[in-house]
Amino acid sequence: HNSPSVLVTPRRKRTPALCEAMKQPCIKTDRLILRRFCKADSKDVQQLAGKREVSETTLNIPYPYKDGMATEWISTHSTNWTKRNAVAYAITDKISGKLIGTVSLTKIVGNHAELGYWIGLPFWGLGYCTEAASALVEFAFMNLRITKIIAEHLSSNPSSGRVMQKIGMNYIGSKKILDRNKKMVPLEIYEAIHTTNT
Repeated sequence: HNSPSVLVTPRRKRTPALCEAMKQPCIKTDRLILRRFCKADSKDVQQLAGKREVSETTLNIPYPYKDGMATEWISTHSTNWTKRNAVAYAITDKISGKLIGTVSLTKIVGNHAELGYWIGLPFWGLGYCTEAASALVEFAFMNLRITKIIAEHLSSNPSSGRVMQKIGMNYIGSKKILDRNKKMVPLEIYEAIHTTNT
């Protein structure tokens, strides 16, 4: 239902992007539906993201993935979307509805954002990540007024870099950061720039 307090009393003129789409829309691709997460996804998120093999490919997914972590993470999504801080999508199979993984934009500041993703182990190697990431980047450029997207991957996870290459991102360099185990690890950095004709 509508929320008049949000829609009727914009105290200050803000950029339309903040209030033009109060509900996060679905994004459809050939094989996938990208949709909002809901609380019912918590168990599947924990099962998929909780695999050591998945955690090891990322900087942010904790291992072990404890009870309650997924619910807490999902509970932040609505506010992040409304405030335009971040947007997270559940990658789901178009036919079965099964959860496959996550694709997200984080650190949204102005017209810049950072792309991130993970795919559940049973679905590796099927091109789902490329399909989902490509769709979200296009959506961000076309609908969220994003003009620059950065993505980073662990040097030890070159398959993530191949996704970035396949969706047209350009390699711009590398850096080292502390991982969750307080070890210095190398990251490879890519970017995508959206140029408009206006």
